Amino acid sequence: MEAALLVALAGGAGGDGGRRAVQRLARAVGLDAGASAREIAGAAADPARRDAVREWGEALADLLAADPRGLAGAVARAMERAAPGSGMSWYGGDHPDFRGGVFLREVIGVQVVIQHGGAAVPEAMAGLPARPGGFAGRERETEELLRALDPAGEQPAATLVAAVSGLGGIGKTALAAETAHLARERGWFPGGVLFIDLHGYDRDPVTADRALQALLRALGTPPEHIPTTTDERAALYRSTLAGRAHECGPVLVLADNASSPDQVRPLLPGDPRHHVLVTSRDRLPQLGARLVPLDQLGPAEAYELLDRALRIADPYDSRVADDLDTAERLAGLCGHLPLALQIAAALLAEDPGKPVAELVDEMAESRDRLDHLHDGERSVRAAFELSYRRLPSEQARLLRLLSLAPGPEVSDAVVAALVGGEESPVRALKALARAHLVERGSERGWWRLHDLVRVFGAGTVAGDAELREEGETAREGVLEFYARWAGVADDRLRWLPGMEEPERFAERGQALAWLDGERSGLVAAVGWGRELRFANAAVRLAQCLGEYFDWRRHYDDWVAVAEAAREAAQLAGDQLSEAVAWNHLGLALREVGRAGEAVDAHIRARDLYRATGDRHHEASAWNNLGGALRDAGRTEESADAITRARDLYQAVGNRHHEAIASDNLGGALREVGRMEESADAITRALDLLRAVGDRYRSGKAWHNLGITLCEAGRVEKAIEAYGMSLEICREFEDWYGEGQTLHNLALAHRAAHRPAEARAAWRQAADAFTRADAPTEADEARALATTP
Repeated sequence: MEAALLVALAGGAGGDGGRRAVQRLARAVGLDAGASAREIAGAAADPARRDAVREWGEALADLLAADPRGLAGAVARAMERAAPGSGMSWYGGDHPDFRGGVFLREVIGVQVVIQHGGAAVPEAMAGLPARPGGFAGRERETEELLRALDPAGEQPAATLVAAVSGLGGIGKTALAAETAHLARERGWFPGGVLFIDLHGYDRDPVTADRALQALLRALGTPPEHIPTTTDERAALYRSTLAGRAHECGPVLVLADNASSPDQVRPLLPGDPRHHVLVTSRDRLPQLGARLVPLDQLGPAEAYELLDRALRIADPYDSRVADDLDTAERLAGLCGHLPLALQIAAALLAEDPGKPVAELVDEMAESRDRLDHLHDGERSVRAAFELSYRRLPSEQARLLRLLSLAPGPEVSDAVVAALVGGEESPVRALKALARAHLVERGSERGWWRLHDLVRVFGAGTVAGDAELREEGETAREGVLEFYARWAGVADDRLRWLPGMEEPERFAERGQALAWLDGERSGLVAAVGWGRELRFANAAVRLAQCLGEYFDWRRHYDDWVAVAEAAREAAQLAGDQLSEAVAWNHLGLALREVGRAGEAVDAHIRARDLYRATGDRHHEASAWNNLGGALRDAGRTEESADAITRARDLYQAVGNRHHEAIASDNLGGALREVGRMEESADAITRALDLLRAVGDRYRSGKAWHNLGITLCEAGRVEKAIEAYGMSLEICREFEDWYGEGQTLHNLALAHRAAHRPAEARAAWRQAADAFTRADAPTEADEARALATTP
């Protein structure tokens, strides 16, 4: 118990509740209520009073956690004034942990970071991991990194990035976190510290656009203002950091676990006052960074880490100090890797009566090691194997299956599908978390594995035929789960009046929210289709995602999923599914500006549909081919292709898709100057859409009709059509469609010589595009709104 905390509470930083808490602790440790903070802290250190102090900490943590920015921030600032450094980082965990801090309870901790001048850094800007407990050695590397980060140093201005590289488990993150804490304490980064784990060696690394999205949110950018493309996000990120440098001072960005320069380059600030600290298993010289490679710890450093870690858990634990020769053997068996040493220390701390020699004997007998993390006899797998062997069978199976899960994180529902149960095995997950084998994810109910643990689990499965079958069965369960609920979500997105209600999602927003949460896992699971056993299920899943990707404008994901589905369908010998995949791929390629490739994809789809005799889907391919030809500038061919589509839909009696084709045909005819025919085709589409109850696509058709009428000189009628489109866009919260319609409405007002109405429409368009995460379009609309 730190006296600085008690001084802060007794001085009123925690309010009346804090003062009463100090008095309660004094009585709990056998002192008068008026005892000094140092007397109380000394008495609280008595191991005999551990339970009483823990109960007190539980109550105090509840008090502080209720107001982490207000009450807890005041306490932290008071601690900082009383004892500089004491209020910088608090941590409480639900498992044995060796990080430094003030431990108040077992479940909930409070972290407050103090900025120069006493103001609390916004929580998202104080995301630096807690100082690594048991950190040992690395003096030379730490100094080298500090020299690179020192704003007053003699480093060249181009040294914007420092990159720590080395073997997995070598302690890159610990070194980077320790250095970042030191730099922050020296006041070098008053603008705050951003931390992001890029998961570079997971099956599904964090892409640059996802990393930028997370960092922009941490910088306080509202989600609705974050652009959809990587380049736009990078520009906004650099601009936001430049503004923060002006207002608050330099920022340090710690990008952990990068696997390639491409993951990092978009995260580099444009302002040289900021710095980026990167960790990676690769050296990444392409970044032009100060390279700091890490080697294994020396024997003395490894011994120091082991001893320090044990004494953090129990100050009186001298097992390492009592048997230096055996401790050196233990360090050698751990490969002198900090991660392995920490796990070994955790095993010893968990069993206080276990001699170090016994652990050494167990590790020496275990020769099944992580193949790619070895140097002679030094390896980390033995420590993982010992942890794994100690697990009850349910937990061991769960760990294996989690290592096979798609995406960097998994939800409780996906875990349930993995294990083949109705509910997630939460108790087993929490037990694995306490053993440091599973980590809590980005939000409640989500879980992830450290990359080395994932490799360990997958290797365990791969080495045993029975476990391989168990794993493949689990993956089939996940695919079936995803295909079922993605199908239901897709039904909701496509639902029209008169259709049967989907079984789970009562409204479109619920379906979108589920798809948003599971998106990375869905994309990764479709990739399993490159294995024959999973090909058919992966194809079914992919076919449920196109509407969602189009609605959310996740076009890069759509391209990836369609490519994987095409390969899976070819592997399974399913021509019809391959045609569907080609069709989806063409649609996605159009949206990312690859019109020529989209044309080729739709031709492949058309030919496969013809070969299978599927006239309905052949019509779909013709319709989509027409759109791709139009984007490619081949307007006459476009009109011909869409006419073929409309005629085929008429022949098979599909009025809904005939309507969609007629709307598209109207656009194509407009492109070749046939305005009257264009208006007739779109009017026909509106009649059919009204008959089938597709109000959403009616909005798009009204917009299309407005464009034709405006170009034909019938401006007032065009304005009426745009008004109908706007009403429907707003009804469906189609902000991008609203922005497009408002933009064209503004053009119509300008053509009618009503400049005030035009500017008003453009201002509204800018707002709509902003809500749709389309900043480029929003900026263009704002610029037009200011044009005389």
